[in-house]
Amino acid sequence: MIIGKGAFEMNKMSWAMIALLPLLTGCNAPDASTPPAQDDSVVAEEAAPDAAGVLPTERAVADIKTADGKPAGNASATVDDGRVMLSLQVEGLPPGEHGVHVHMTGKCDAPKFESAGAHWNPANAQHGLEAPAGQHAGDMPNLVVDANGRGKLAYELKGATFAGLMDADSSAMVVHAAADDQKTDPSGNSGDRIACGIFKAGQAVGTPTG
Repeated sequence: MIIGKGAFEMNKMSWAMIALLPLLTGCNAPDASTPPAQDDSVVAEEAAPDAAGVLPTERAVADIKTADGKPAGNASATVDDGRVMLSLQVEGLPPGEHGVHVHMTGKCDAPKFESAGAHWNPANAQHGLEAPAGQHAGDMPNLVVDANGRGKLAYELKGATFAGLMDADSSAMVVHAAADDQKTDPSGNSGDRIACGIFKAGQAVGTPTG
């Protein structure tokens, strides 16, 4: 069979195109050495607040114990629009009114808890919600404990910052034996310290029920 010159040239070109095809397709293949782009949705999920809208770095919890080491509740400090909000829940404490304060040092050495230092007072103000030149950043209303030994209190710490609360030596939540008169320096005649907890970043170990 005789193949014309034109047909032979076309055949030659077809075989050349077939030979180049793998090279051409390889140029469009993704570069395996280039790492995949980071998924922004994953980063956003890791940095997202919890269900209460609070970032982990904006929460501190103190697990409160009595002088004999028994659990007595917890205090939780969170940040809301720049304000430090404190929520206190106690159990197993004597019924009645009790002075409660944030103290300046995160130490709770039983039985007297004197290691917690004085009230948290970065502005060097006078003690008490009723003091004309008050109040300490750690001052709070009295906690009312019911006949079952339970009590709750929520309050905005006036003049407080979360950075100050969680400084190098942290701070402590202290419950006193008697009511705070809210005007007498340095602690409102609120008596002995009967329970104490050190503020730490994170969640409470246990929350009173009921």
